[in-house]
Amino acid sequence: MAGAGGGNSDVQWCFSQVKGAIDDDVAEADIISTVEFNHSGELLATGDKGGRVVIFQQEPESKNQPQCRGEYNVYSTFQSHEPEFDYLKSLEIEEKINKIRWLPQKNAAQFLLSTNDKTIKLWKISERDKRPEGYNLKEEDGRYRDPNTVTTLRVPVFRPMDLMVEASPRRVFANAHTYHINSISVNSDCETYLSADDLRINLWHLEITDRSFNIVDIKPANMEELTEVITAAEFHPNQCNTFVYSSSKGTIRMCDMRASALCDKHAKMFEEPEDPNNRSFFSEIISSISDVKFSHSGRYMMTRDYLSVKIWDLNMETRPVETYQVHEYLRSKLCSLYENDCIFDKFECCWNGNDSVVMTGSYNNFFRMFDRGYRQDVTLEASRENSKPRSVLKPRKVSTGGKRKKDEISVDSLDFNKKILHTAWHPLDNIIAVATTNNLYIFQEKLN
Repeated sequence: MAGAGGGNSDVQWCFSQVKGAIDDDVAEADIISTVEFNHSGELLATGDKGGRVVIFQQEPESKNQPQCRGEYNVYSTFQSHEPEFDYLKSLEIEEKINKIRWLPQKNAAQFLLSTNDKTIKLWKISERDKRPEGYNLKEEDGRYRDPNTVTTLRVPVFRPMDLMVEASPRRVFANAHTYHINSISVNSDCETYLSADDLRINLWHLEITDRSFNIVDIKPANMEELTEVITAAEFHPNQCNTFVYSSSKGTIRMCDMRASALCDKHAKMFEEPEDPNNRSFFSEIISSISDVKFSHSGRYMMTRDYLSVKIWDLNMETRPVETYQVHEYLRSKLCSLYENDCIFDKFECCWNGNDSVVMTGSYNNFFRMFDRGYRQDVTLEASRENSKPRSVLKPRKVSTGGKRKKDEISVDSLDFNKKILHTAWHPLDNIIAVATTNNLYIFQEKLN
């Protein structure tokens, strides 16, 4: 298999674009912390540790090159969050964007939610290509005129101007989380959304900023009895009453908001019994779920733990229906990964548009795709070495010992500082966005 794509085992992936500086010494503020396509795939948003949101827009396809899909170019850049200081707790609140979620488009403007550790903001992104001229009480430069000097009345008119994209904060949802926010998810009713931190999940209305409802609270009365934390949460894509949240113990709980106001009793709990043969000192750490995503159909959900991706059927709680090993060759390296803190890295995962392929990141700037129908997988690499336009990505192999073949890379020479934590898949096309440390790579299916 040359690649994994929209349910077709012979998809070939080729390089399209790379965004970001080439420098080896990366500024902390430039490290990408989240990547998200909007619902049409026309816009692609990234957030970084400096609190900035950069939105890329896909150019229309050119008639001269129909085989070449439109490239993504910068559409808008704005500072979403600033560093703050919590004086009560003597804590610095960093500006890093933890998550971005787009709202379904209702009119000409686009809306997105962005969050740092404590504060969620609703941003409106709108275009302006006309400006009003011919005021009666204002000069063209904005100064007000003396009403006594007005002798004639003019009708103001709109004149064309260069396109301007404005990002304006419409709502700020603050002061509802004691712990760090790890997830936000917009409900399918398009009116509410949830935000989750380590111990609580809150439900918000998009129009109301001063009130939220606590729907999950796992904080024990005595914090010494704390055994698990919430790691991710997401609403079901079409059942507005259903959401799931994952925990550091490797369990996923599904809750139904129709049952009670506080969802402290789950409707379903998904958990796989541990294989006693793989039991080790690190078992608990590597079983912690770093991401949970519903399939677009709403029938399945995918979870990512340190070594694997699991697909669960919502009708079967006892075990996943599919398990894919992402980098099983690291099982023997867990001790050194624990010492350099890599074992705590939180990898995300994503579905393709028709739920036939899943993608997640790994180390050495590798990312993995698993084709569910063909039961095939591929390892690809995001690097500047193969960043010639339309150059086809060659599958990579990691050798785990014994004789290494010519094009294989030894597990001992993997670079654990180069990691792909954040990936996104275009909702309609075979176009993917992959974030390395401070670069955003865009790959697309090779069209003949």
